[in-house]
Amino acid sequence: MAEKAAKGKAAAPAKETKSDAAGRSKAGAAAAAAKDGATERSREIGLHSLKPKPGSRRPRRRVGRGEGSGLGKTSGRGHKGAGSRSGAKRKAGYEGGQNPIHMRMRKLRGPHMKKSMPFENFRTKTQPVNLADLEQRFEAGAEVTPEALKEKGLAKRSDPVKVLARGEISKKLAVHAHAFSAAAREKIEAAGGSCHTLEP
Repeated sequence: MAEKAAKGKAAAPAKETKSDAAGRSKAGAAAAAAKDGATERSREIGLHSLKPKPGSRRPRRRVGRGEGSGLGKTSGRGHKGAGSRSGAKRKAGYEGGQNPIHMRMRKLRGPHMKKSMPFENFRTKTQPVNLADLEQRFEAGAEVTPEALKEKGLAKRSDPVKVLARGEISKKLAVHAHAFSAAAREKIEAAGGSCHTLEP
């Protein structure tokens, strides 16, 4: 009998303390919260749930719903005339009949006119190369041409090249370019180099 009683006592589970129960309930609550958070994120984020920011889109104005609606009857188009008909189109830049901007601007033309019309392509375009770049990328006695400049990573466009005087130069270079500033020409020649103007 004593042996049976001892076996029964050994088989009986240990009693759960209050701290163990509290820890288990906290762990279960945390797991449930994580699961709820994951499902909530999966509901919110995705191509199926993309939508505009609140307030960024407004409903379309429903015109022609009676004279008392504010935009009924002529629906904001006025009375008669081309603008009131269906399929009406406005010219680009139309200003309600007043003299449009392209007719109000001054008509001073020419490649060097600072006051010429800003939307007409009369200005000449050049790509600048400074003396500091020539000093850094070319060896003494080298011949500088637009092709050589392109190889060195300078003057990559097809526009004419103009040499400007930013920086100093101490190397003797034979520079071939479409234009030179007066100060750049002086510095190149003072260093023993030469300037050769190319035809644009």
